[in-house]
Amino acid sequence: MLTYPLEKRKGTSLYEQLYNHIRSDIISGALTAGEKLPSKRALARHLEISVVTVENAYEQLMAEGYIRAEEKRGYYVCPVEMPPRASRVPSAEPVEPAEQPWLLDFVTNSTAAEFFPFDTWARLMRRTILDKSTDLLRSTPSVGALELRQAIAAWLLAFRGMTVSPSQIILGAGTESLYSLLIKLLGRDKHYAVEDPGYGKIAGIYESEGVSVCRIPLDQNGLSVTSLRRSDADVVHISPSHHYPTGIVMPVGRRQELLRWAGEREGRYVLEDEYDSEFRFVGRPIPTLFSADEHQRVIYLNTFSKTIAPSIRVSYMILPPHLLEEYHRRLGFYACPVSSFEQYTLAEFLAGGHYEHHLSRMKTRYHKKRDAVIAAIRRGLPRAEIMEQDAGLHFLVRLNTDLPDDELQRRAAQRGIRLAFLSNYYSDPRQAPPHVLVVNYSGIQPDRLDEGLQRLKEIWEEKDHV
Repeated sequence: MLTYPLEKRKGTSLYEQLYNHIRSDIISGALTAGEKLPSKRALARHLEISVVTVENAYEQLMAEGYIRAEEKRGYYVCPVEMPPRASRVPSAEPVEPAEQPWLLDFVTNSTAAEFFPFDTWARLMRRTILDKSTDLLRSTPSVGALELRQAIAAWLLAFRGMTVSPSQIILGAGTESLYSLLIKLLGRDKHYAVEDPGYGKIAGIYESEGVSVCRIPLDQNGLSVTSLRRSDADVVHISPSHHYPTGIVMPVGRRQELLRWAGEREGRYVLEDEYDSEFRFVGRPIPTLFSADEHQRVIYLNTFSKTIAPSIRVSYMILPPHLLEEYHRRLGFYACPVSSFEQYTLAEFLAGGHYEHHLSRMKTRYHKKRDAVIAAIRRGLPRAEIMEQDAGLHFLVRLNTDLPDDELQRRAAQRGIRLAFLSNYYSDPRQAPPHVLVVNYSGIQPDRLDEGLQRLKEIWEEKDHV
């Protein structure tokens, strides 16, 4: 007779305990295939539990295929394949690789906790729950909640001079998801061009989608349209307002040249990716290519991840009107990947003027932080040259050393300092100007700067004494 310890305890019913014990014995082989189980009444009397408890356990075991019932004969164990024995006892939880505890990290941009508007965001979340309780239980349109698309359109008109209809705006969970949608919309048969140097993830996503990718070099004015014409590209992905990592701002002449290229042949498009255009410290925001496009060949992309926080995975793209019908016909069945709760909260954040206030405060704070980092670099590395510091959350520093970039990175990492150079962003690092450091400053901890820069200085001082 089967004997198991059963006890009344919170969270696990008696029938679940009995089911788990019998199932475990079947899997382990303690109960073999074809073996008859006790009747429900007999097992209930033996374990001093109700017949209903045994019946529920048997029903669950039958539903999962561990036992079978034969009319007027009883219950029998079904054949179950034995799991293979592990060669060694695995750890209870998979171990994730530990992150390097950097003293100074010039590579990662992040938002300091004191910069995030927690009080405002929490208040708007509570309001969303109260005011949108019914809407939160419904799925939003595939292109995103109308309230958020209206708020984005109003923001773009007021602060970027862009006239767009909310119907042209499509929301995504990060720009990466929008890249994939665009490939489906524009076609895998097209040839896609990216900037070289450039943000490596963009080319990586295109290549992972199985499309043809070519890399177009830059000159002092940004992407070379001459080189673009020599390629077989149909679609070009650029960041004209503030290129990463060089910091180049594409002048109006080059922009017009690029728009002429797009208009010369049917099916050509420019993907204008404005990832941090809001953080410009000198002059007015740069007008968008989208606003200057008369032939509906520019698709505009932007994200709130840079301006609010990386965890706010809300991005959007704006399609030219002639692509909207095609999008809805071919891709309208996709569900919007952004939670409705986050969409309605962000809509309130924009419509209520909180985003404008937040951006103004962040520009002031980042401006001060950038100046503090530059001042520290000039103190600690007096022969370094600061470049492209007028916009965005990064700038460049040319280091006065003849050590190769990879050797500088290796020695710096040994001292707890994480570096990235322009050469890391070229498809052929040999084409990069040497010793140009890319400084992403938003996540730098100021109290560690002086010590970190002193360690950097020691690297080439060591070499000078060798």
